[in-house]
Amino acid sequence: MQKAGALLMENRQTEQAYSLYKPLLFSLAYRMLGSVMDAEDVVQEAFFTLYKSGSDHIHNMKAYMCKIVTNRCLELLRSTSKQREVYVGTWLPEPLVTTASDETDPMQSYLQKESVTTAYLLLLQQLSYVERAVFLLREAMQYDYDEIADIVGKSSANCRQIFHRAKRSLSVKGVSDTSDRSDLEKATNLVEQFMHALTTGDAARLMKFLSIDAVLLADGGGKVKALTQPLHGHLSISESISSVLKKWPGSFTCRIAMVNGLPGIVVYKDTIMWSVFSFMIRDGRITNLYFVVNPDKLTHVQ
Repeated sequence: MQKAGALLMENRQTEQAYSLYKPLLFSLAYRMLGSVMDAEDVVQEAFFTLYKSGSDHIHNMKAYMCKIVTNRCLELLRSTSKQREVYVGTWLPEPLVTTASDETDPMQSYLQKESVTTAYLLLLQQLSYVERAVFLLREAMQYDYDEIADIVGKSSANCRQIFHRAKRSLSVKGVSDTSDRSDLEKATNLVEQFMHALTTGDAARLMKFLSIDAVLLADGGGKVKALTQPLHGHLSISESISSVLKKWPGSFTCRIAMVNGLPGIVVYKDTIMWSVFSFMIRDGRITNLYFVVNPDKLTHVQ
């Protein structure tokens, strides 16, 4: 009876930790991996580990769970590095798609406040695995260097150097997690207009919403035919999108959704979910378009 009571208490503690830390841990894993499905698996594994080991010996639950998730992400990244090297065409992160009905979900509420835009995730991918972990634990999780050192298994001084090197590298590249987030209403209106032009396949209308030096990145992963190199310029992009829609048989419909915390578009072909657009918007124009059509990266999109 006493053993059953202890087990029940352990279950409750695990459930409480799950409710409290799941959004934070998913955010960390997703930004480390760029994969919704892998991030979800890592977080589930972390809580299963907690359940098996018990929580009596844990003095700082948040740090303990972040350590498990970080190390599992590092293991996963190293084991799949060869797959990334032979990936066909441009690699883009799995789109994190939410709708208005998700706004009351604590997970979505947390993620809306975090740096999960497609541009920011791509920027993080340019860091080494350990740099990415140290940078996120310091910049996003606000851990001190001693705590980070314990999580990643390096000295505090080393972690400090890694963080500053990573931050300097990101600053030099000149891209940050700013994409007109301050005015989502204007961004949504712009994306809606782009979506209407998209459904007509009118290249001239599409071009009106793009900056002159806009860039399109497409991810088909070798599973679906897509551009394997970035496409530059508003004229080339609008004509390419229009051409694709006209060449593909069947009818297309679109809907607005929040994609990685900003307005995006989910595209359906003959009522079947076909692709997801996300954007970077500056000064009232779309500067970057991210087009995910690889079906393996869309299975989690409802």
